Amino acid sequence: MTEESRIHLSAHTLKGIAHPIRVRLLGLLRTEGPSTATKLAERIGQSSGVTSYHLRQLAQYGFVEEATDLGTGRERWWRASHKSTTLDAPAAREAPVETEIYLRAVATTSAERVDRWLGEATSISSEWDNAMGLNDYALMLTPEEATRLLAQLNEIVQSYRAYYEQPVPEGAERVEVQVNVMPFLSRRSNREEN
Repeated sequence: MTEESRIHLSAHTLKGIAHPIRVRLLGLLRTEGPSTATKLAERIGQSSGVTSYHLRQLAQYGFVEEATDLGTGRERWWRASHKSTTLDAPAAREAPVETEIYLRAVATTSAERVDRWLGEATSISSEWDNAMGLNDYALMLTPEEATRLLAQLNEIVQSYRAYYEQPVPEGAERVEVQVNVMPFLSRRSNREEN
């Protein structure tokens, strides 16, 4: 993936994305392609006025842009400006409140997608039986090891994102990969108390 297809969050741009509705709208535009405020409103159960406002806010911060080549007349179409978002530690530390709001919205949206998948998993083609999984692992790692693990996992996932630049193979479907690497806070608290 090229750097142009990725937006690196800053303390400034975090203000533009730190809202659950904006995270959902941006996610839909990235996964489902260009859309209108009205169609997006139907998808997320909001009014078109609400989605229109949040789309304008996303545009102001560079996350989405008007798709002027689509639609007719008064119909305004929007598209995502980038294929992915990256949050680096310096930006997160500079805007902790916005970072927490943004990350909670991302986590909630991801959990909702897992929940939908669980409700429909039995209806998915049997060809996918061995290609779906929901795994978690508890590891003992130093911060340096956890950083290396996260970088390696991200590198593996990025190697599969080549489909953005190449024709999609026959039989391919959009697959979501969620990567979370974080310390167990309850265990950490217990160690700090002792």
